[in-house]
Amino acid sequence: MFLLYWVTKLLIIMTEIEFRNLIDSSISSQQRFRNRWESMDEDDTVSLSAERSASILTELSERLDDNYPFFHPRYAGQMIKPPHPIAIAAYVMAMQINPNNHALDGGPATAKLELEVVGEIAKMFGYGEHVGHLTSSGTIANLEALWVARSIHPDKAIAYSPNAHYTHRRMCEVIKARSIEIDLTNLETLESEFKKGTIGTIVVTIGTTGTGSVEPLHDILPLAKKYGVRIHADCAYGGFFTILARIPDPIIAPEPFLSLHECDSIVIDPHKHGLQPYGCGCVLFKDAGAGKYYKHDSPYTYFTSKELHLGEISLECSRAGASAAALWATLKAFPLRADEGLGTILRKTRNAAVVWSELISTSKVLNEYCKPDLDIVIYFPATHDFSASSVSAATEKLFTAAMKRSESPLYLAAFSVPSSAIAKNFPSFKADAPITKVLRSVLMKPEHDRFVTTIFKEVSALSEGIH
Repeated sequence: MFLLYWVTKLLIIMTEIEFRNLIDSSISSQQRFRNRWESMDEDDTVSLSAERSASILTELSERLDDNYPFFHPRYAGQMIKPPHPIAIAAYVMAMQINPNNHALDGGPATAKLELEVVGEIAKMFGYGEHVGHLTSSGTIANLEALWVARSIHPDKAIAYSPNAHYTHRRMCEVIKARSIEIDLTNLETLESEFKKGTIGTIVVTIGTTGTGSVEPLHDILPLAKKYGVRIHADCAYGGFFTILARIPDPIIAPEPFLSLHECDSIVIDPHKHGLQPYGCGCVLFKDAGAGKYYKHDSPYTYFTSKELHLGEISLECSRAGASAAALWATLKAFPLRADEGLGTILRKTRNAAVVWSELISTSKVLNEYCKPDLDIVIYFPATHDFSASSVSAATEKLFTAAMKRSESPLYLAAFSVPSSAIAKNFPSFKADAPITKVLRSVLMKPEHDRFVTTIFKEVSALSEGIH
């Protein structure tokens, strides 16, 4: 109960009583399930007194105080936000059963829920027939997509941009695939590489984890088709913004998102913008025939049903069925629509970034590194000695000063960028170091929409103070 109390305090979108009622309902539901079976005595080896339980959870509560306030708009650092209460309640409900979605033997109900939510996500991207499943993370989802890519073209390379997530290079090493780094904004260079016939799959990132930039999928697709190159879309962070691309006068550039249905595979992370607890990723393949690369047998599972077992189309074995239950409940509450549900949340996070960009355009103490494509903003202090070393030093001071304030601290993030990239937009900038440290803020909570002006004013005041 002490840990539950600590979690409850973080939930500013629901009263404590409402949240407790949700959790109580989850527990009661599973108690009814257990009551269907004959009574049994708990074995002494697993019994725990109420006093001992309370003592342990009290200590844990104290240990968990050593955390940043991820729930609050004052936290605008990394891609972390609390799961929605409905996701927590659904996870708790299913977790008491502890289903394993690897096989129908271990999670018949949650396996069906997983197929439903994966189908909804596939529909959001414009996929019809497909094969896919949830994973324990976006990293594992990307691993699976690249593994299939290597299986299809074992003698060809996998290419990605310098802005792609670092795990693509690592996963290529794991699967022993040759990898190439290419600037995806230079279509002439890209076509020149495609002409060589040595690239089998190219990774296009829809929302890089650094700047949130959306790579030009719509421009790359025609070239990829021309030269028979597969496309894998890493939408781990930006994928859910697809639901805003089909509205009139969209608040994001719609072209890359509207092209996703033509990609060969897609990865998305519901534990980012999908309001889910860690870890919940998802991988999709447009060609259902990709399932053949997973084909294997197990001598002790897959016996209870002739229907598809999710373990037959995944690299992972044991996976929490509770993740599927949590995502299913969340999408029931917040459907994948632009005018309601998840769409209304994403409108606010996107607007927060747009407002930040508008505010910084008139600032004399802060500079914008690049315009935000989604809801990540990149900026840096305007120093008198406008150089890489001075900006990096000022960034460090501002970052530390914001977090260490005794009252109302701000939690930002630092980010390293090529000094040459700043010099392109600021001719007076002196690149006296190859890398410049700047500030990065992820405005991915809907509360940031109302709070972003406060963050901007406080960061501006801090920037003035460090000059």
